[in-house]
Amino acid sequence: MSWVFTTPSVDEGPATWTDRLFLRVKITRGITVLESDGTYRAVRFPTQDEIAAATTTYMGGHEYTVDDATKAALIAAGVGVTEANFTAL
Repeated sequence: MSWVFTTPSVDEGPATWTDRLFLRVKITRGITVLESDGTYRAVRFPTQDEIAAATTTYMGGHEYTVDDATKAALIAAGVGVTEANFTAL
């Protein structure tokens, strides 16, 4: 079976503490998942070298079609991926 994989995300606000009004504003940011030799890791801001060194890159904020084996590996990797990150095709 094929699945649509949506990368994990985090809701973050502005870095300023001067204006309390903006503390309520949240932006969803995707987290990149890199795979090298069967090992997965989550990276907030990957460098070009990290992306180039990875066997597979799932850039944060994007969707990817994956198979059952990849889905199971991503969930088992412990990088913040759960069943909620997948939608059946």
